[in-house]
Amino acid sequence: MRYVVTGAAGFIGSHLAETLIASGHEVVAVDCFTDYYSPAEKEENAGAFDVLRLDLAEEELDLEGVDGVFHLAAQAGVRSFGEVFPLYVRRNLIATQRVFEAAAAAGARVVFASSSSIYGEAEAYPTPEDAMPRPISPYGITKLGCEHLARAYALGFGLEAIALRYFTVYGPRQRPDMFFRRVCDALLDGGTFEIYGSGEQSRSFTEVADTVAATIAAMERAPAGAVYNVGGGDEASMLEAIALLEAISGRALDLRHVGVARGDVQRTKADVTRIRDALGWEPETSLEDGLIRMWSWASGRVAA
Repeated sequence: MRYVVTGAAGFIGSHLAETLIASGHEVVAVDCFTDYYSPAEKEENAGAFDVLRLDLAEEELDLEGVDGVFHLAAQAGVRSFGEVFPLYVRRNLIATQRVFEAAAAAGARVVFASSSSIYGEAEAYPTPEDAMPRPISPYGITKLGCEHLARAYALGFGLEAIALRYFTVYGPRQRPDMFFRRVCDALLDGGTFEIYGSGEQSRSFTEVADTVAATIAAMERAPAGAVYNVGGGDEASMLEAIALLEAISGRALDLRHVGVARGDVQRTKADVTRIRDALGWEPETSLEDGLIRMWSWASGRVAA
């Protein structure tokens, strides 16, 4: 098959592109190389394949002869209030609308990255896909907006789109602003680690290889219009996860608690019944095994 992967130089996108190429597919990798974090690190992520530099919010995406689009490009991060909000509108809503427009015109199927952030403080745990969406961050609002755009283009133009609500994905190449990457970097540097709030807030952590497997399964087998949670089997508090990484690394952190971050939720836990029943997918990587892999990558970068 011939696939386009947007955000291909990013954390999840680079793993997805590599997996597709290794499976014998042709991949057109696209990325804007924004400065949200170091473009040099994105170059490192995409070292195994060529990347087309394209700003999806204003440049045309050529989908002639393309079988499907994996749309992972986005402005990430729940700390999305204030003057940065226009970036979320541009890089999430506007860019996604243009991808959907192009895909509908070309008859290309789309699997796109939504987020557990659309649930906000969820009404039930584990959280099923039919729970009322109540995002509490501008980021979550833009991701929910992308889901509504997908439905609008499906009804108006016949777009085949599948939304995947990712739950706290971690693993090698994780962005520098993300929790486990920050913990690994602090363990390696020996400095103080600032943790938001009490540290008792918990997450449904999902290893990146499991996330990629779910994403490919959705492209290959999901019905048009489907919405699935993609969440890890292990739920842990931030403090429990830090303790696990300390044990794996053989190092200790100097923790300092700071104020609660706006837009952060107290808990996430994915109900993956729907995707398991429909696609046969469920998370296979334990949090401990995933963090062993991530620590090996993080410490290896420093050694190199």
